[in-house]
Amino acid sequence: MNDSIEDAPKKKKKIEIYKWLGVTLLIVTAIIGNVIYHDILFPVRVLVIMLLMIAAIILALFTIQGKTALNFTYQAHNELRKIIWPTRQETFHTTFIVSAVTAIMSFILWGLDSILVRLVSFITGLRF
Repeated sequence: MNDSIEDAPKKKKKIEIYKWLGVTLLIVTAIIGNVIYHDILFPVRVLVIMLLMIAAIILALFTIQGKTALNFTYQAHNELRKIIWPTRQETFHTTFIVSAVTAIMSFILWGLDSILVRLVSFITGLRF
């Protein structure tokens, strides 16, 4: 009885390994099949590759890491729904302010650059 309790985690780990081997096998089959069967019509190859990739993704979702990733996706989706997004007017005003400040700063930097170029050319005696 005690041995079967200790063997349960080992069995789960073996099953996880077999699942990941299956995912790897499906992906490798898609890649090698695409190379070997290059003479078959392109749409047929794309369909087969898509089916193999979908099967690999579904199999990966049944692993522990896949379930964790799926849970993370659900939580991220719920958090996105909680966000209060800005209105169109707020977005327009913010964009306008950022553009105006960028234009003003570019003129200031252009002016400083011109002054520094003239100062350096005056000191060194070069003319630009």
